Amino acid sequence: MYFSGAVLSNIVIATRESRLALWQAEHVQTLLQEKGHSVRLLGMTTRGDQILDRTLSKVGGKGLFVKELELALEEGRADIAVHSLKDVPMELPEGFVLACVLEREDPRDALVSPRYASLDELPQGAVVGTSSLRRVMLLRARRPDLRIEPLRGNLDTRLRKLDEGQYDAIVLAAAGLKRLGLEDRIRIAFEPETMLPAAGQGALGIEVRADRADLIALLAPLSHRGDWLATAAERAVSRAMGGSCSMPLAAHARWQPDGSLRIDAAWGDPEGAEPMLQVSARAEAGDHAQADALGLHAASLLRDAGAH
Repeated sequence: MYFSGAVLSNIVIATRESRLALWQAEHVQTLLQEKGHSVRLLGMTTRGDQILDRTLSKVGGKGLFVKELELALEEGRADIAVHSLKDVPMELPEGFVLACVLEREDPRDALVSPRYASLDELPQGAVVGTSSLRRVMLLRARRPDLRIEPLRGNLDTRLRKLDEGQYDAIVLAAAGLKRLGLEDRIRIAFEPETMLPAAGQGALGIEVRADRADLIALLAPLSHRGDWLATAAERAVSRAMGGSCSMPLAAHARWQPDGSLRIDAAWGDPEGAEPMLQVSARAEAGDHAQADALGLHAASLLRDAGAH
């Protein structure tokens, strides 16, 4: 058994092979190496990376990005898996846990366009690319005249499709662009009041087998307590609402000056037949139980307002 003060040799990180996923894994690798651990990467291609002609909601959801990595953990080929937290299903399979959540990057959505500097500048009928039902819901609420088309692929593929003229603009996570040094592609980062982020957006989570107490202790110093609690509240909303890629759902928590945690959540009808619902709640959230309770309260407010 190892504890947080011990040095582990040959820690293997399972990661997707996209440029952004590799950046994320290499970031964790560097943090661990700085603490004296020996770390290498195991690059993998997931089903989510392979299926690009259909939206995630139609082929199995976010879990397609993590199942192969979890199999590597289960079989002992890897020790930890680094994920974009927004891609991690709200319920992990039995035998797996989140060991930590790192300090969050910018959680906002970003508009990327070669011609237009803002959402308001887009002409009527402009083509905007996104495969996120949450983003579709929020864009329709602001600009129902836009033509929103599916957009799949890794970040570089999405930017290439934009540059080829297939779209007038696309919406991406600001965090990914910043991590890859592509911040200059951002025309505007939407404030949460305009485009409420997805649960966990901008945060990295590290998954391990639940029986690896040595790794859980070793990874604990990498965690950012405030961001872990905030994202825990967000994920609790999504979990309570049965959140998946087939449901337009947003949840974003922010710490307030008085030390309380405020969470905003939005829900929409996948077909756009019902109006978008938005709620807000705040409470003390000094531990995971309180953060979860806040998220559950926000979900109950959504249901009381008519979400289903």
